[in-house]
Parts: sequence; structure tokens; C-alpha cells
Amino acid sequence: MPDKKNPRIKKEDTYKALKKEGMSTEKAARIANAQKAGTLDHKSEKLEDRSKTELMSQAKEIGITGRSKMSKSELISAIRNH
Repeated sequence: MPDKKNPRIKKEDTYKALKKEGMSTEKAARIANAQKAGTLDHKSEKLEDRSKTELMSQAKEIGITGRSKMSKSELISAIRNH
């Protein structure tokens, strides 16, 4: 049976690679779609190298609640575990 593409996944090859690495379905889909949309690029690869303002913005984009009371390290943890 042929492999059916999911129309909600915008960059199927990235999605499949992330899933193969053990990433959750939701997170792999978010990353693949963000990459396709061009919104995944950041000045730095490491979250620790980003400013708290950048982390707050990213946390807002992905819907993390309570972010205004979080420290930089808490934001990093929340983003990684979302």
C-alpha cells in the first residue's frame, strides 16, 4: 500500500526524519511546518544563546501559558518540553 501524505504536514521529509529520531507526532509536525513557512530560523541554534525577549516571543507563538512569570531557564525548559 502506498504511503499516504498528510495534507497538514507541509514538509513531509523533515517530518518523517524527526519521527524516526523519536520525536512526538505533534512536535515533528510543528517543526516541519515552521521550517516550510520559514519561521524556524533563529540567529542562534541554542535556546540558551537567545535573549529572554526572543524566548518570550517564541513561547507566546507556541502557546505556553504563564510565560510572563518564568525565568529564562524556565522558558527554555517549557519550550523544549512543549
